[in-house]
Amino acid sequence: MSNILIIYSSTDGHTIKICDRLMQFFTKKNNAVDLISVNKVTESDLNMSDKIIIGASIRYGKHSKDIYQLVKHYQHLLENKVNAFFSVNVVARKIEKSTPETNPYLKRFLQQIAWKPQNLAVFAGKIDYQKYNYFDRTLIRLIMLITKGPTAPDTNIEFTNWDKVTEFARHIDKL
Repeated sequence: MSNILIIYSSTDGHTIKICDRLMQFFTKKNNAVDLISVNKVTESDLNMSDKIIIGASIRYGKHSKDIYQLVKHYQHLLENKVNAFFSVNVVARKIEKSTPETNPYLKRFLQQIAWKPQNLAVFAGKIDYQKYNYFDRTLIRLIMLITKGPTAPDTNIEFTNWDKVTEFARHIDKL
C-alpha cells in the first residue's frame, strides 16, 4: 500500500476528471490517495506521500504558472519520491502529438523546468464550447479552425482515451 498524492491544475475541470479516474484506480488497489489543487499543496502533503502525480491542463498553449512555481519550489522533494507528470491538451487528440516525445506542450514544459519527472503521460482533453465564456469560445474555435478541429458552437467532445489513463495508473501502481 502506498500513500499517493495527486496534484492537479485544471482550467475547465477535465483534468480533475482524469485525476478522479486515477484516484479510483489507486483506491481500488488499497492505496491511500489524496487529490489536491496545485494552489493548496503543502510541504507536509509532499513529505507524507510515497508517490506524487501532477496533472496539468493547457490553455492557450501553456500550463498554469502555479505548476511551474510548484515544481520550482518543491523540486527537491519531488526528486526524492516516485513521481509522474501528465499534461492534458486537445492537440493530443492527434495521434502524432499524443505521446510525451511528440507533444509540443509537454516538450516545451520539460525544457522550461529543471525537474525531470520519472514518468510522463499526455492525455487528450475535451472541447465544450457551451461551457466557455464568449472570449474563450471564440479564440478556441479559431485555434480549432487552424488545427482542423471541431468548430461547431454546440460541440462537446471528449477526446480522452480512458484506456491510456488506466494504463498510466497501472504503471505508477507497479512502482
